[in-house]
Amino acid sequence: MRYAAVALLMAYMVLPTSGQDKIDGPQDEKAKKTYNEGLEALKQHRDLDALDKFKKADKQDGGHCLACQKKMVKYAIELGEWKTAEAAAEEMAAQAQGDDVALAHYQFGVVLLSEGLNKHKDELFSRAHDEMTKALAAHANFPSAVYADGRALAHMKKDDEAKARFEQFVKMRPEDDPDRQRALRYISQPELARARMAPPFVVTTLDGQRVSLDNLKGKVVLLDFWATWCGPCRAALPHMQKIAKNFQGQPLVVLSISLDDDEQKWKDFIEKNGMSWLHYRDGGFTGPISRMFAVNAIPHTFTIDADGVLQEEQIGDASEGKLKKLVAHAKELQGTEKPAQ
Repeated sequence: MRYAAVALLMAYMVLPTSGQDKIDGPQDEKAKKTYNEGLEALKQHRDLDALDKFKKADKQDGGHCLACQKKMVKYAIELGEWKTAEAAAEEMAAQAQGDDVALAHYQFGVVLLSEGLNKHKDELFSRAHDEMTKALAAHANFPSAVYADGRALAHMKKDDEAKARFEQFVKMRPEDDPDRQRALRYISQPELARARMAPPFVVTTLDGQRVSLDNLKGKVVLLDFWATWCGPCRAALPHMQKIAKNFQGQPLVVLSISLDDDEQKWKDFIEKNGMSWLHYRDGGFTGPISRMFAVNAIPHTFTIDADGVLQEEQIGDASEGKLKKLVAHAKELQGTEKPAQ
C-alpha cells in the first residue's frame, strides 16, 4: 500500500504561505535567488528539486528563512524526507517568539507524530507528546494540539491520559466537527487511536445528503476516486455497478469522489450511466478529500471497515473479495439489525 501515514495528519498542519512568505522570505540576495528557483521548481512539479533549493536558501540565509523552513517541512513530509522535516521544524521552534511559539512547537510535534506513524517508533511519539506539551504551555486553548497530543499519548499506550485529551478536545469543538466525532470514538475505543484510521471528513453528496465518515460507523465504506475523463475509470465502471448491485441492502456504502472540474458533465455522466450510489465532486487532485487521502492517480479505491480502519488501498479497481469479508464482519457486529441505506 502506498497510502502514507502523513495523510492522516496533514489536515492539522498550519503553515501560513503566500503573502506571509514574502515577509518571512530570505534576506540574503543569493538566498532570494535560490528560493525563487525553488518556487519555480514547484510550478514544474519537481518537488524534490524544490526541497533542495529551499534547504540551500535557508543555509545561505544563515538559517533564518522562515518561508524556506515552512516549505521544507511541508515538502519533506510529503516526500518522506524525515531528517529534513525534523531539522526545519526544530529550527522554527528554536527561533519562534511570542504568539508563534505555540504554533512552532505544534508543527514540530506534527512532524514527529507523522514520522512515528510512518516508522512505528515509540520514541517519536514520546517526542511528539513533549512538543505538544510545550505548545499547550504557550497557548492552552489550542484544539489541534490537544487532539494531536491525544493521538501521541494513545500510541504511547497511555490510554487514560489520551482519553482525557480527547474529552478536552470534544468540549472545544462544535457538534458537527468531523474531528470531534472522531474524538468521541477514541474516547469509547482508545485502541482505535492507534489503528490505521481513515481520516475523518464530511461531504454533501450530489443528492444533498450530508455524509460523515464517523456517522457511518458499523458500515463498510468504499471510497472510489475517479473522473469522467479517465479511461481506466470508465473501464472500471461496470465492476463498480456490480458491487453497488450485489451489496444493496447490506452494511456497505459506496461513495464515488469525482475529480471532475465540469459539474454538469459529471452530473450528466452519472445520470446516463445509472450510477445510483453516493457521489461527491472534489474538483481535482488538489481537492480537500483527494489531498486528505494523498490521491495522485485514478482510479484509486480505499476500503474502510466498520470501525473506520483503512483495510485496503488499490490503485485501480476495488477487491470484491475483501469487501465480502468486511461486510460479513460488519453483519456480525450488527447482529440481526438490518442497516438502512
